[in-house]
Amino acid sequence: MLAERISTVRSARVAGLYAVTPDEPDTRLLVAKVVAAVDGGATMVQYRNKTLDPRVRRAQAHALAQTQAVRRALFIVNDDAFLARDVDADGVHLGADDGEVAQARACIGRDRIIGVSCYDDVDRARAAIAAGADYVAFGSFFASTIKPGARRATVDLLARARMLGVPVVAIGGITAANAPLLIAAGADAVAVISDVFAHEDVADVTRASKAIAELFGR
Repeated sequence: MLAERISTVRSARVAGLYAVTPDEPDTRLLVAKVVAAVDGGATMVQYRNKTLDPRVRRAQAHALAQTQAVRRALFIVNDDAFLARDVDADGVHLGADDGEVAQARACIGRDRIIGVSCYDDVDRARAAIAAGADYVAFGSFFASTIKPGARRATVDLLARARMLGVPVVAIGGITAANAPLLIAAGADAVAVISDVFAHEDVADVTRASKAIAELFGR
C-alpha cells in the first residue's frame, strides 16, 4: 500500500541528531532555535512542552509545522497523536502514559510514524514493535537535568536493541562529548534537548547541533 511505503520511507529517516524542544514559552524564539538546530544538521525535531497551556502548545506545534525550514527535518509531536494529526506532523512519540500504539495508529493513520519510549526495557520495545511502532527509544543513558529521576539504561542495551529490526534512538543527558559512545554501541539517532537548545544565541544552537550531527558523518 502507498501509505505503508510512505511510513517506511519516513521511518528510514530516523537517524542522526534528534533535536527535542525545551519548554520555551516564546513561540518566535522557539521557532528560531529549531530552525537553527536544523541548519546545524538536526534530521529530526520533536515538539515537546510539558508546562504550557494546551492552546499555546497547539499554536507552537502549528507554527513549527508551518515553518518550511523546520520541515526539512522529520517533525514529530510528543505525547499527542491528535495534535500530530491536526498539524500534519510526520509522526508522534509516545511515552509510558501516552496511550497505546494501536490507538495512536488509528488516529494518525498509516502514513505517519510512531516512536515509543522504552526506557531500559527491551521487552517493552518488542511489544511496541509488534503493535506497529516504527522506532523505539531507550534511556536515560546519562544523568539528565530535564528528567533527574528518569530510569537509567546501560549502554550494552543498545547492542541488543539493534536486533529488533527498527531504528533505535538513545536519550537522556546526551552531549557532543558522550554521544560517540552511544553511536558506537548501536544508536541510530540521539535525542538531545539541553546540549542543543540551552543557548541564548541561535548561532550557538546551530554550532551545538553541528557538533553532534557531524558525529554521524552529516
